[in-house]
Amino acid sequence: MIAQIHVRVRYAETDQMGIVYHANYFQWFEMGRTHLLREAGLPYKDLELAGFRLPVLEAHCKYLKPAHYDDLLRIESTLHEVQRASLIINYTLFNAETETMLATGYTKHGVINQEGKLTRIPPILKTALDNARL
Repeated sequence: MIAQIHVRVRYAETDQMGIVYHANYFQWFEMGRTHLLREAGLPYKDLELAGFRLPVLEAHCKYLKPAHYDDLLRIESTLHEVQRASLIINYTLFNAETETMLATGYTKHGVINQEGKLTRIPPILKTALDNARL
């Protein structure tokens, strides 16, 4: 499954050079990740209500071309890998109007319970991840 979401670059997301500040890409990755889980049948809120969290263990972004104020972006998110207690999601960011690829990246997440302890992927999340692989 490739989950797609669109976002328009806000003025506040740009820096003095007139391009998107580098850290904002990770916020867009988060939007893509939560959208992927929602499309797979598990809104993040429901995962948290079930007592589980997905803290970021690693985050990477390769910046290919700059994004600018008012650009319409498309974030594509895909499930890359699932292990016993972690998962990796890949992201590709495009200018939706020109189809130019702007960035690629990934985030790796651990699965923790309410006590903050690392835990195996619970059934509620496993079902959603199986859906995301389709």
